[in-house]
Amino acid sequence: MTKTEKEKMLAGELYRPGSPELAAGEAANKAWIVRYNATGALPASERHVLLSEHFGRVGKGAVVRPPFFCDCGYNIRLGDGVFLNFNCVILDIMPVSIGDRTQIGPAVQIYAADHPRDAATRRDGLEFGRPVTIGADVWIGGGSIILPGLTIGDGAVIGAGSVVTRDVAPGATVGGNPARPLGRGSGQPQG
Repeated sequence: MTKTEKEKMLAGELYRPGSPELAAGEAANKAWIVRYNATGALPASERHVLLSEHFGRVGKGAVVRPPFFCDCGYNIRLGDGVFLNFNCVILDIMPVSIGDRTQIGPAVQIYAADHPRDAATRRDGLEFGRPVTIGADVWIGGGSIILPGLTIGDGAVIGAGSVVTRDVAPGATVGGNPARPLGRGSGQPQG
């Protein structure tokens, strides 16, 4: 049996993003984003209902401040008490899981979307993705970028403006571009 482009995407295989099925999903997601981003004056409890309609999982007390942007929505899983500040972007063509009580600063970008390194494959319009897993009790400072396929361990701290290119161990503090260990408990990153 031949896989659809969406099935290939969800399996982390090379896929063509312009397929009719994926285009329909993109249109529905754009409509949801417009609705969600118009809710800034509503209580968090009402926004929680909209998140629950669209995301794969939304834990109790999870808050996502608009504006917010994502590729699909259904691949995002938020634990209890998760907080995403203004202007976050999640490219969730693969699962993006965020653990309980994790706090994410403004303008953080989390990428599960990736592209082939080979120019000819990119020229053919093929893409792929790799899942991102962020543990519980993590703090990600504003303006940070999390690259595809990474795991950030429980209790880690990512300094503001960091570009995370490698897995981050539980309890570690990293910062910079590329993000490097700053030592346990070394200073308070801004964000």
